[in-house]
Amino acid sequence: MKKVTLDEILGLERYERERDAFRRRIIALKRERRVTVGDAITFVFENHATILFQIQEMLRAERITDLDKVRFEVEVYNALIPDDGELSSTMFIEITEHARIRAELVRLIGIDKAVSLQLGDQFAIPAVFEAGRSTEENLSAVQYVRFPLSSEAQSALREGQLTAALVIDHLHYHARTVLAPAVRQALAADL
Repeated sequence: MKKVTLDEILGLERYERERDAFRRRIIALKRERRVTVGDAITFVFENHATILFQIQEMLRAERITDLDKVRFEVEVYNALIPDDGELSSTMFIEITEHARIRAELVRLIGIDKAVSLQLGDQFAIPAVFEAGRSTEENLSAVQYVRFPLSSEAQSALREGQLTAALVIDHLHYHARTVLAPAVRQALAADL
C-alpha cells in the first residue's frame, strides 16, 4: 500500500478550509473499517487515507509547521500503513469508567498473544502487536496490530467463501466477531 508523501500534506490554513469535508469522508470510510469485538475492544483497519487524516489532525492539534517536524510525523504514521500482504489496525481497549481503567488494563495483559483473524477453519492468522506497548505489568489502551496473510489467506479473504472473523481468546476476554460484508470488501481491497 502506498505510503503518505510529504507533498500530500496540506498546510494548516488550507487544511482548516478543507477539514470538514475531509473528516466526513474519513468518518464514512472508517465505518467500513471498524470492527467491535466483544463489549470493550474495537479495531479500526488503517489504510492510506486514514493515516493521511491522522497526520493532518496531529499537525493541526500540535500546530506543527516546521518541515522537519512534519517529515517526522509522516515517517512515524507511515509505519501504521500495512505492507504488501498484510492488514494493519489500531486496536482500542475502550474502558469508560475512569476508576476501572488501570485494573481492566492489567487484567488484559497478554492480549497481544490472544488476537487472531480467522478465515473459516483453514486459516488462523495471529496478530502481530507493535513492540513496546505492553509489558508484564502494564498495557496501553491503544495498540497497533498487523495481520500478515499468506497468499492463500489473501485469496481466501478476497474470494469470500470462508467466514472471516476477528477472535480474541484471552483468559479474561473471549469474543468473536464475523466481519460484515462491507468490512471484508474494504479489507480485501487493501491486499
